[in-house]
Amino acid sequence: QVQLVESGGGLVQPGGSLRLSCAASGFTFSGYAMRWYRQAPGKERELVAGISSSGGVTTYADSVKGRFRISRDDAKNTVYLQMNSLKSEDTAVYYCNAYRGWDSRDYWGQGTQVTVSS
Repeated sequence: QVQLVESGGGLVQPGGSLRLSCAASGFTFSGYAMRWYRQAPGKERELVAGISSSGGVTTYADSVKGRFRISRDDAKNTVYLQMNSLKSEDTAVYYCNAYRGWDSRDYWGQGTQVTVSS
């Protein structure tokens, strides 16, 4: 049974930091690129950050470059999103996604709420 379980969300003040985690099970984690998406109220889901299956390539949305960092630990089947210098516009539900390019298979987590507010 495939599972992606996000954790680490919460309420933080502007300028603060959070680290999201996504624990994967039920599939070969090392064979998948991992991505974080987010969806704010009334907006479409957007790609925030991605990391290749090897961990050697990372990509970021322009809005989070220099503030967020994605990483993965294949020994723990976990992907992380370190979020620094948080802004109110980062408020959203953050989703973890596993993607395998050669057959376009992907899996989604249930999401974790991040709220940036004073």
